[in-house]
Amino acid sequence: MLVIDSSFPSSDFNERNGEPVRQVVLHYTAAPFTSSLNTLTQGGVSAHYLLPDPNEPAYRAGGYLELRVFRLVPEDKRAWHAGTSHWEGRDNLNGRAIGIEIVNLARDAGGVFTFPAYPEAQVDMLVALLRDILGRYPQIGPTDVLGHSDVAYWRKSDPGPQLPWRRLYEAGIGAWFDEATRAMYQRRFCLGLPPEVEVERAFQRYGYAPAKNRRAFEQRTRAFQMHFRPQDYCGFLDAQTCAVLYALNERYRGI
Repeated sequence: MLVIDSSFPSSDFNERNGEPVRQVVLHYTAAPFTSSLNTLTQGGVSAHYLLPDPNEPAYRAGGYLELRVFRLVPEDKRAWHAGTSHWEGRDNLNGRAIGIEIVNLARDAGGVFTFPAYPEAQVDMLVALLRDILGRYPQIGPTDVLGHSDVAYWRKSDPGPQLPWRRLYEAGIGAWFDEATRAMYQRRFCLGLPPEVEVERAFQRYGYAPAKNRRAFEQRTRAFQMHFRPQDYCGFLDAQTCAVLYALNERYRGI
């Protein structure tokens, strides 16, 4: 059951200026519950929702006997969670996105990342929250439920490869590719990948920001893999990754 707690409002928000909500952006906090709550309510950044880890001792020590979602910013206000970002030709998504921060102690040690799994109960609560949001915003389509790394691949890795995107899709949330279509494209691409300029167009067609150089191309590929091929997110464009991209475009972009 979805339990919303509004007892810790943030003051770090402003008006959306009439922009309709079109995306949901998922993040990890990379910090425990208490410090995440402090940062998101007092630290100059904010999100609409904070979803704790039910297994974290500090959360339980706070007296919480059940898992709940903390609403920090009203949905009709602009929270400061996406930063410099891009999706489907639009920059700076704060004005049109709902941000959900998920407590998860991911770590970046000099470019070496550790991505802990998300507890089952936390994912169940995320599903409940997303279903509630999507039920109130029918304009948010499958390709509009995104990770921070999707919309800011050049600087972000959250929510990381451990978030079960396919499970969300199976719960009716977000996008996923058709396996038969993916297999068809992969057989073709095993004989040779499309020209890079064509792959660049395919990434942009799906919604990603253009890659301005080789490093950005690899960062974008890595972000895409963390979302749709999480067992291997090395950033190298191979036949399988390319096939998934083309299968997604065929399913959702009609191309």
